[in-house]
Amino acid sequence: VQLQASGGGLVQAGGSLRLSCVASGLPISNYFMGWFRQAPGKEREFVTGISRRGDSTGYSDSVKGRFTISRDNAKNTMYLQMNSLVPEDTAVYYCAASSAVVGITASAYDYWGQGTLVTVSS
Repeated sequence: VQLQASGGGLVQAGGSLRLSCVASGLPISNYFMGWFRQAPGKEREFVTGISRRGDSTGYSDSVKGRFTISRDNAKNTMYLQMNSLVPEDTAVYYCAASSAVVGITASAYDYWGQGTLVTVSS
């Protein structure tokens, strides 16, 4: 089982990035999927999650209105479109899969990707 996150990089404030998370060894259609992030010296925090069919999403207040999560179960891939980025969004972003109905806390997740670094310069 592997979750491979990609798409991170260096971007100026106000810019955009699109992260991808490709799963192998597990059908993501069976899982609630989420994105978390961890900034230097901080705890890992929930960013956003999406239901199995993609018909329900949730966002942390800090990214609501700027980030959009989506999934393509046929491609076994999840995405995170990040717009209007600010320096506070700088972090390693992790994708994760949860067998729970809804996953907001890290403990609810069964599988994790390796993370992709997003750096937003001011």
